[in-house]
Amino acid sequence: MLQRPGHMIQKTLTCRQIPALPFSILQFLLFQFPSTPETMNRWVRSIFLCLGSALLLMNWSVAAEWETCSGIVPMQNRYDKISILDFGGVGDGRTLNTKAFAEAIFRIQQLKRRGGTLLYVPAGVYLTGPFNLTSRMTLYFARGAVIKATQDPSQWPLVDPLPSYGRGRERPGGRYMSLLHGNGLHDLIITGENGTIDGQGDVWWNMWRQRTLQYTRPHLIELMNSRGIIISNVIFKNSPFWNIHPVYCSNVVIRYVTILAPADSPNTDGIDPDSSSHVCIEDSYISVGDDLVAVKSGWDQYGIAYGRPSHSITIRRITGSSPFAGIAVGSETSGGVVDVLAEHINLFNMGVGIHIKTNIGRGGMIRNITVSNVYMENTRTGIKIAGDVGDHPDEKFNPNALPVVKGIKMKDIWGVKVLQAGLIRGLKNSPFSGICLSNINLHGNNPGPRNSPWKCSDVSGAAIQVSPWPCAELTSSQQTAACSTYF
Repeated sequence: MLQRPGHMIQKTLTCRQIPALPFSILQFLLFQFPSTPETMNRWVRSIFLCLGSALLLMNWSVAAEWETCSGIVPMQNRYDKISILDFGGVGDGRTLNTKAFAEAIFRIQQLKRRGGTLLYVPAGVYLTGPFNLTSRMTLYFARGAVIKATQDPSQWPLVDPLPSYGRGRERPGGRYMSLLHGNGLHDLIITGENGTIDGQGDVWWNMWRQRTLQYTRPHLIELMNSRGIIISNVIFKNSPFWNIHPVYCSNVVIRYVTILAPADSPNTDGIDPDSSSHVCIEDSYISVGDDLVAVKSGWDQYGIAYGRPSHSITIRRITGSSPFAGIAVGSETSGGVVDVLAEHINLFNMGVGIHIKTNIGRGGMIRNITVSNVYMENTRTGIKIAGDVGDHPDEKFNPNALPVVKGIKMKDIWGVKVLQAGLIRGLKNSPFSGICLSNINLHGNNPGPRNSPWKCSDVSGAAIQVSPWPCAELTSSQQTAACSTYF
């Protein structure tokens, strides 16, 4: 209220009310009423102090959406630069450049510059087979630069199976080397001006469909036992198998990437951190034929024996589509998966929005998984947590090696055109516990309380403000205490 005794102005307006006032009214309040100079100065200072406080409060909510974990690996500027053209590289789309890349990277190893060396790939289409990267290196793609994988399987060397898998993921024995490969590296950057790495995967997809594969298909990038990795501002397309696979790695940042493959391309996962820690995945668009992001940690008895979990993983501001999952954990989780945060996710035309998947024989613990601020549209199943997903490497798996799933927290999730809201299927001899759901709305084409029912078994936890109303196992008052710290 404004009061005007004589020409003095007194105002009872709180700071919380200030942001709601149009600027014209503020201007009127500031300049149209008569006042003494001292009163006016005090009044102006109060107004601007309140405005500043209000703007700061509004900026806090915006800042939360633009928080970043990318500082775990600082970007390095390389002052020493070489070009692939200096080593005979030809960007005509026909000449095989495997030797040129190998020689350029060998030169970087020989130079041993303290600050590392940047390998520049100018505009052009560079056909190549697989090659190994090295430490203290930046692979930089200019705008219009394309690395295109050869479709001749004879040009792809074989590498040993991962010890946490015991064999190739698709076929027994070895596996084809990834297009870009590295083992035991540090301080590696793959970046540029949104150049492209094209796996030309259709020949591999056809071999998979025709069951003529001799060995497991190659990834576009696989980095093993490495640390201090940045992958940013690159387009990945048509991978033969998984796109980006950091395994046994730590301190990995993947940002501003675009990953593309047809919806019917088999097993073209976007980003699969595997038995890795301190991984930051942010600000990317992924549209592929399998999970957009899937956190893994080894396969059955081999993963149990290797015993390396995935932990401290952040997945933030991812947009994409897939006939499979948006954000997934598993199904290969035998080393354990703990401390995963996924937030600000936008999913369209999905098979499953959020999928936590494991199986008997996996063992391992899946714990402290937090998913929040998710929007999904046109999705078959919104949330799925299941203990009967995935195959086994061989008949030697231990059926008594049961996974432990606990502390799964999901909140602020909104979905439209969701056929089934949720399915949570634990294991009879290892029920899933601490499943906490809050502020979740997942509705079909005709929103209503009876739409998109939940199905649950062998699970305990709690739910608050969930629509449609979830299964009885998550609505019991006795279970709410397990989620009280979260709610």
